[in-house]
Order: sequence, then C-alpha cells, then structure tokens
Amino acid sequence: MNATIIEAINDALHEELANDDRTLVFGEDVGQSGGVFRATDGLQEAFGEERVRDTPLSEIAIVGAAVGLATYGYRPVAEIQFSGFLPPAFDQLVTNASRIRWRTRGELTAPMTVRMPYGAGVRALEHHSESLEAAYSHVPGLKVVIPSTPHDAKGLLLSAIRDPDPVLFMEPKHVYRSFREEVPEGTYTEPLGEAAVRREGEDVTVVSWGAMMHKTLEAVDELDGVDCEVIDLRTISPLDRRTVVESVKKTGRCVVVHEAPKTGGFASELVATINDEALLYLEAPVERVTGFDVPVPLLAMEDYYIPHPPRIAAAIEETVDF
Repeated sequence: MNATIIEAINDALHEELANDDRTLVFGEDVGQSGGVFRATDGLQEAFGEERVRDTPLSEIAIVGAAVGLATYGYRPVAEIQFSGFLPPAFDQLVTNASRIRWRTRGELTAPMTVRMPYGAGVRALEHHSESLEAAYSHVPGLKVVIPSTPHDAKGLLLSAIRDPDPVLFMEPKHVYRSFREEVPEGTYTEPLGEAAVRREGEDVTVVSWGAMMHKTLEAVDELDGVDCEVIDLRTISPLDRRTVVESVKKTGRCVVVHEAPKTGGFASELVATINDEALLYLEAPVERVTGFDVPVPLLAMEDYYIPHPPRIAAAIEETVDF
C-alpha cells in the first residue's frame, strides 16, 4: 500500500491487535475519536472498547497501567498525546518499567510500548513540540525508537510491540503526512538497534533521525561536489555504534543533525562515541547542527528554531573544507 507515516502506524496497530489477543491500545482520546492525529482511527470499531480504551487525562495513570498490564503478560501500547506530556510519567519509566527485569532477576519483564508524537513544526502550543530523546536514552533498560519513513514506522512499531522490554516509540509528527511510500501489506518487522544507510558516500558522514532526516536529505541534494554518506539512526537506544563508526572511519568527517537543543543533545553522545572509537581517523572536528538552547518558540518562530537545509548544507561544506 502507498502510505504516510500516520497510516503506516495505524496499519501496524491493526495488524498486531488482530495477530495477538494480548495486545491492548489505550490513551487519551484514542478510542472514539481515533486520537489527535488519527493514528488509532478505526481501531475501537474493529476490536472493541475492551482492547482499545479511552483513558482519563493522566499520563502517570496511562504509563503506570501499561507497566502493570505488561508484567501480567499483556502487550500494552500506550499513547501519550504529545511528548511534552510524558515527563510526569518519567518516574514510571525509570523506576518501574526499565528496571523490572533487573529488579526481579528476569522473573518479570515489561513488554510495553509507549507511543507519542514528538518534535516541532506543526505550530503547536507549549509542551507540544519537545525533542527529549537524549533524556530517555539515558535510562538503562528502556529502548528509544524514532522512525523517519512509513516503511520503518510500521516495521519498527511491530518490533517494539513484540519486544520483551519497554520501548519508547517517538513519532516525528512534522512528517506524519508530508509524503508517502510503498509499505508492505501484512506483518513484517524492522530490527531495533540497527541504523539505516540512506545514501552511501566518501567525503563526509551525516547522521540524523526522525523529521530531521528529511531536512538532511534536502540539504545533501543541494550540495555540488560533496559525496555524503547519510545515516538514519532509527534507534537512539540501543545505538548502532558500529555503523556510525565504520562510516566515519571511511569518510574522516561527520556532521550530526537534530532538532533538540544542542547542550546535552544526543549529538554529544555520537561525538563521544566517535572520539572513543575513530578519533585518529578524523580530518575535521565533528559538527553539530541542532536546535537552540531555548524552549521551542511558538508558531511561526519555529521556522528559525528547526535546522533547515541551508544551515545543514553550510555545516557540511565547512566540515569538508576544514
């Protein structure tokens, strides 16, 4: 089928609800209205209120219920309406979900998925546009997955639901409906913890994920005479260090692009990884193209905050010309 990211996510949820009776979907407005972005449209009609359930406006309760259901053998898929609303439930993820396997020495696990749209670009209000993937990647035992294409959105979500441990599935809402691609019918999976090389090249490695992957590819297309290797991480934790390091060893240069603030952003972890494993191969410092160290500005000012292709292209040229 030819699908957008939001349609691919909806299809994945249909597939897994049909394939596994243990799968449950719940969250604010996911049932009758099909979710704010219609990611769960039609699920309640198809599978009933017992398996697709609207919840109170309480992120703590939503994630807490997912932990309990997961430890009792279900496969809950909890939706947080916007990523900026997840911090109240951070304690549930850190203290309970991510530690349950370690705490019980493997007796219990928490096979749960928390879905949420993240990032800026849709002119949303406060607490609707955050990119806090670096904070969640710091939690041992919690996988953090960020697709950038419809094909990966479906395959990665199916892998997340079937994973034996908790997965935070961050969906780039800026590109929910911005393009389509062919997505296989039926069930298939994409592996968690494996990056995708979107374009092979020899001059510079460019790493990104989520909505910024598309800004990055636009920037690369604008460059003349620069052969870029473009890597889509797809999974922030666990990080596919090998793919990044081997690429940097080949090109000798690297640029990392993300829309989260620069300070403490996930680009810093990538720079540290490259320093640890490929420092002597570098011919230029690793460049970071990021959002700014401020809250995401409201409305049209987002356009100045989000890294755009000319800024990305300039960083690539500066790195190559170093």
